[in-house]
Amino acid sequence: MAPYSETRRTVVLVTGASSGIGEATARHLADLGYALVLTARRADLLGRLAHDLDPSGRNVLAVAADVSVPEDRVRLVEAAHERFGRVDALVNNAGISIGGGAWWNDRDPLRVLDVNLLAPIELTRLVLPGMLERDSGAVVNIGSVAGRVASHGMYSASKFGLRGFSLSLRRELLGSGVSVSLVAPGFIRTPMNARSRLPMPGPEVVARAVAAMLRAPRAEVFAPAWYGPLSKFDALFPRLTDRMVRRLAGGRPPKPAGR
Repeated sequence: MAPYSETRRTVVLVTGASSGIGEATARHLADLGYALVLTARRADLLGRLAHDLDPSGRNVLAVAADVSVPEDRVRLVEAAHERFGRVDALVNNAGISIGGGAWWNDRDPLRVLDVNLLAPIELTRLVLPGMLERDSGAVVNIGSVAGRVASHGMYSASKFGLRGFSLSLRRELLGSGVSVSLVAPGFIRTPMNARSRLPMPGPEVVARAVAAMLRAPRAEVFAPAWYGPLSKFDALFPRLTDRMVRRLAGGRPPKPAGR
């Protein structure tokens, strides 16, 4: 593989890049001139995206991987270092939810924690030493309003955890030159929300927020921004939120499977 010659492009690793927020982020960052390492499980979609962004292959590397698998995480970071020599910024975007039905009826609900929480922590641990050695770097975690307004069982648990990890790591790294930011989307038009009938903006609003965090890091932002006041409503009036959630859920929760 040819060595990477550059005029100091920032190298950004984006997980979950084959569709939705990850794809939109990859496209936006490529337009801004970043070098990219893109990963997702779907090799075909990932390869087409990488070729679309950079047919020469010099500034965009696609690595098919499952971030919930430890060996894949190591292989991903090794591939990034082999191609570009470093990872300047990590965007932990890959995420899953339990679609349809209650989490307690799912055969493996903890996989949500593996992808949404454990994988970002472990990938950060793999790239952080190099960032600290260079006194420069950025970690941008894609959280969710569900990490502030509890409503979706395992998904909310994973995003609450990711928020805690992001905000605490940011303070642990103060003065190191490495920033940690959390972008918390609301309902966004992505494959994960394909069944929702709510009016939703496209994933580009999140992609722009990610780029803003790379340019001028902040601890936490919402995308779109108006979800910030909405999250405060739950903190101030939790019983009203309870009523709305129960109405949307149709009353009683589902019973365990087989009963």
